[in-house]
Amino acid sequence: MPRFLSLMLLSVGLAAALTLSSCNKAAPSLAPTEPVSVAVTEVRRGDLGRTVDVTAEFLPWQNVEVHAKVSGYVKQMNVDVGDHVSAGAVLATLEIPEIEDEQKQAAAAVLTAQEQVKSMQAAKEESALMAKRLNAAAKESQDLIAQQDLDNANAKARADDANVAAAEEKVTEAEANAAHIRDMAAYATIYAPFDGVVTRRYADVGALVQAGTVQSGTTGGSGSMPLVSFAELKRLRLEFPVPEPDVAFVRVGDSVTVTVTALNRTFDAPVARFAQRIDPATRTMLTEVDVDNADFAFTPGMYATVRLELAQKKDVLTVPIQCVEAGESPYVLIVADGKIEKRPVSLGIETAERAEIVSGLEENDQVVIGNRGGLQPGEPVSQQVTESAL
Repeated sequence: MPRFLSLMLLSVGLAAALTLSSCNKAAPSLAPTEPVSVAVTEVRRGDLGRTVDVTAEFLPWQNVEVHAKVSGYVKQMNVDVGDHVSAGAVLATLEIPEIEDEQKQAAAAVLTAQEQVKSMQAAKEESALMAKRLNAAAKESQDLIAQQDLDNANAKARADDANVAAAEEKVTEAEANAAHIRDMAAYATIYAPFDGVVTRRYADVGALVQAGTVQSGTTGGSGSMPLVSFAELKRLRLEFPVPEPDVAFVRVGDSVTVTVTALNRTFDAPVARFAQRIDPATRTMLTEVDVDNADFAFTPGMYATVRLELAQKKDVLTVPIQCVEAGESPYVLIVADGKIEKRPVSLGIETAERAEIVSGLEENDQVVIGNRGGLQPGEPVSQQVTESAL
């Protein structure tokens, strides 16, 4: 009996303990909840600008391939690749074997024509004198000179006068031909068209070159081999394409920022000109900046990055871009009176770092920055002010 009573008492004790434990677990906690800590930044005023970066390329200010104006053999090449040459300097001379014979023939033709004029002039003077005498005799005695003889003398005088004029015309033609041949002979010397640098040499001494013209860019017509490529490098063109959506913002004189990564150089320069048409293949507009290259620091073919400022606003309300929930109805979360508040906002221009607030916020409002997940309007929070650079 005592053993049975002990077991009964133990069972009752265990049941009481389980009941008490269950009651303790079901009891609600009365400890107060701490407000969530959030990072905020103040709405500030500042200057904003929307920019676009495009790739640009340095090109020569002028670039031509110099051809000979007459066909001939290269007698002398005075320049080579990399030579700096002043305008008017001799680049090369040609040997034109036929030109010397043509010059002699032209000079002989001029002399022959001049002698013909002298002969015609003497005949003219003789016939004019004869006609004058016959006319004077006819006036003194009408029966002394036959009218036929008088008419013949006057006709010969007029004919000799016309012959002199024709001979003088031949002299003019012969002199013009001689001058043309002299000019052709002068074309055997090829001069630099402007101050520049020889960027390529095509011909060597003894090479036969055909007549051509100074061509811009690549080689001339078929059968015409240039002597040298020649470029003006003391001033360069920096060409870059402006995307179609940004064309309306480009104006002559606007400043752009140029960064040449290869040289670790950055400088500002104004827009010099633009094409005023969009390339249908690339949907971009060609734009140029003039670059002083007197020290030859930049080389044609180098790439650069051009930053265009497409829109600028001064002293506007701004917030970090990560504060804004974008979409059809953009909004931000702010902390007011220690609680979360949702504020719809109207946005202006945006940069990679900040956004303009046109309406919806006031200066010094505290905007939630960073992770906003789980925050609900009206929720009490503890704000931690974070500095944010403009």
